[in-house]
Amino acid sequence: MATLIRPIQLHAGSSADLDGVMRVMEAAFGSTYGEAWTRSQCAGILPMTGVALMLARDDDCRDTIGFSLFRTVADDAELLLLAVHPDRHRQGIGARLLDAFIDRARTQGARQVHLEVRDGNPAVAMYTAHGFAPIGRRTRYYRGPGGERFDAITLARKT
Repeated sequence: MATLIRPIQLHAGSSADLDGVMRVMEAAFGSTYGEAWTRSQCAGILPMTGVALMLARDDDCRDTIGFSLFRTVADDAELLLLAVHPDRHRQGIGARLLDAFIDRARTQGARQVHLEVRDGNPAVAMYTAHGFAPIGRRTRYYRGPGGERFDAITLARKT
């Protein structure tokens, strides 16, 4: 039986949306990856110049099911976070958020977009399918819940 894929809408977010962002963050990252940001980290970066939050919501629902957090400075843009609730994985939501990030970066004058991701994260396949390529590595950058260390891979692409 096929899974029903509900239409989603992307909306600009603000600090007023942090409850929904944190629900998705906890479900998507939990204690598994050690990559989740705290509420205070998210609240602290949102007012900064060039920072934007994009929310994914079901067409008929106000609940946040995914989000991206990014910043643009001069001709460079960085994807800081991208998460989709695990119940909604493999439905194209992450790809839509990624496309929106790239489009917004381009309209704001960025020539290059980049991100950093834990080595072994399944999202690497989505990023490479969108034209991102590895440009660097931070050895043992992320710490897992059991204290294990993972490399961070830096990926970039032209807008």
